[in-house]
Amino acid sequence: MSKNVTENFKVIAENRKASFNYTILEIFEAGIILQGTEVKSLRQNHCSITESFIGEMGGSGRSRGPTGELFLFNANIPVYSHAKMFNHAPKAPRKILLHKKESNKLLGAIRRKGLTIVPLSMFFNPKGLVKVKIALAQGKNVSDKRETIKERDWNRDKSRILKKQYTSS
Repeated sequence: MSKNVTENFKVIAENRKASFNYTILEIFEAGIILQGTEVKSLRQNHCSITESFIGEMGGSGRSRGPTGELFLFNANIPVYSHAKMFNHAPKAPRKILLHKKESNKLLGAIRRKGLTIVPLSMFFNPKGLVKVKIALAQGKNVSDKRETIKERDWNRDKSRILKKQYTSS
């Protein structure tokens, strides 16, 4: 599905640290399985995905090996205040919905190349469904992070200089 997200969506949560800590290689749009109280809590704009990650959960049964399914771990969706006893666990693992080819591609990249799958944002699409924008990413080392900081500072200084030139003339 490697397509860009349309303009008609409502962003619930963003992971702004992801572009600083990781080099983004490829972006995917995925669905997510949620309970009713989780969706109601998200509609109130309560969510945090900055510490979350996407990985594979061990299977149930005899083998206890990988199942080939991706899950969103450590995403904090707080409990819905109006649901008394039918509430959800705030940091429970949530299943990510992708096509089989995309899932296999991501899992293969994780296993072979040592890459990471990072959630970039969570949003409501125009149909009202919750989607997650995820990225196949490679971790940056300290020197890469310094380079990113230098580039960001230079772009900021460059825009200030250009703004001064245009306002003074």
